[in-house]
Amino acid sequence: MPLTPEVEAQILRYYHAERWRVGTIATQLHLHRDTVSRVLAQAGLPALGPRRRPSAIDPYLPFILERLAQFPRLRASRLYQMVKDRGYPGGPDHFRHLIARYRPRRQAEAYLRLRTLPGEQMQVDWGHFGHLQIGRARRALMGFVAVLSWSRQIFLRFFLGAHMENFLRGHVGALSSWGGCPRVALYDNLKSAVLERQGQVIRFHPTLLALSGHYHFEPRPVAPARGNEKGRVERAIRYIRDAFFAGRQFKDLDDLNAQADAWTSGPASQRRCPEDDALSVAQAFAQEQARLLPLPDEPFPCDEIKAVAAGKTPYVRFDLNDYSIPHTCVARTLTVAASLEQVRILDGPSVIATHPRSYDRRRQIERPEHITALLEHKHQAGAHRGTDQLVQVIPASQELLRQAVERGEPLGRTVRVLLDLLKRYGVAELTHAISEALERGVPHPNAVRLALERRRQALAEPPPLAVSLPEHLKQRDTPVRPHPLNDYDQLMEPEHERQ
Repeated sequence: MPLTPEVEAQILRYYHAERWRVGTIATQLHLHRDTVSRVLAQAGLPALGPRRRPSAIDPYLPFILERLAQFPRLRASRLYQMVKDRGYPGGPDHFRHLIARYRPRRQAEAYLRLRTLPGEQMQVDWGHFGHLQIGRARRALMGFVAVLSWSRQIFLRFFLGAHMENFLRGHVGALSSWGGCPRVALYDNLKSAVLERQGQVIRFHPTLLALSGHYHFEPRPVAPARGNEKGRVERAIRYIRDAFFAGRQFKDLDDLNAQADAWTSGPASQRRCPEDDALSVAQAFAQEQARLLPLPDEPFPCDEIKAVAAGKTPYVRFDLNDYSIPHTCVARTLTVAASLEQVRILDGPSVIATHPRSYDRRRQIERPEHITALLEHKHQAGAHRGTDQLVQVIPASQELLRQAVERGEPLGRTVRVLLDLLKRYGVAELTHAISEALERGVPHPNAVRLALERRRQALAEPPPLAVSLPEHLKQRDTPVRPHPLNDYDQLMEPEHERQ
């Protein structure tokens, strides 16, 4: 039943004339007893409530209130132990419930509405939007959000991670999209912005200082525990979650960013500007854009630079994946310069390899010429280790060796194991085992050994034994071509017959 003036009149009549209790009135009128109490209190009666029974905590309330006034953040468990030592008979759970009523509440703080001038300030922050599964890698999906404080124009760009290079790319993308730079950039205490802070003494990230020097803006962090100072970007992130990201379908990161660009230039820019209700965000941004600082001729470099160590195999590890390099550059320290789309590997100032960037995990990204050159080099340098002998006897072994080298297996050890298996099992069995390993897609000597053992067990044959003989014993078994005996027969004939 709605609380109309007639209902309020009934409540007062039942209470004063009929002497009904609050619970009876609430039951008969299908109202909550607090509603009835509120109507009676508004009519001038004292606030009604359930009559409080005496409690075991009553004698200790003066002590408790005194301690809470002196130490407002004192934990209930510690306060319980203090009153229990003084004779309190109750249990800890009920005591904790009672303390919640008497603990002093911090008075709500009022804030002034912060206003900025056009072109004066932008606010920057990260928003976490879950994860993306790319192959075997699970990458964090982070949204870089920058908001112009006056017009509330939003820039939104999604990245796979919130590391420093993506932080820089977000700034460069926002300023390029706006066609200018505000004079102040406001940050929370992000690690990408503030390395250390002691009170008012702040040590900014040197790369952020280089970025601000390039675009001529002032980086400024908000005060600790003062989230209201950058409320514009906080509200923008909440707005993005509700109005853009919730329930959105996308194929990949590029598709998501394309949809984000269309949304920020479309529906997000058509909402009303809080600074001037007569303008939309797009109209306010058109006015603010003229007040922005001009951009430099060249954008700030945002490539990810990292020193990597190349081992014995022609690969370097970067961002969970292996990228191939020329075999002449192994066993040295190289430099990786990576953009969002490309990975360049440098030896000093020289670029020795360029690859498309992969965001998968444990992948080998190769250039065919690197592997081909390595195979040719190994073929020439490994002749003395029996590579040629193995390939001549079993031609299929050449494909197995090639694939093994591509996977990073040492060629010399692979050849030695295969030659040992050749001595034990013979040409026919080893040929069959190598073909089976290639069909299974496992170019490894252990796969060949397992194939040989399976075939031996299927045929119920005993294990082969390899016997190493000295060189002089091996020469005893050297085949000797027999000499024809016709000459000896002629010697035995009489002389007149020989004539």
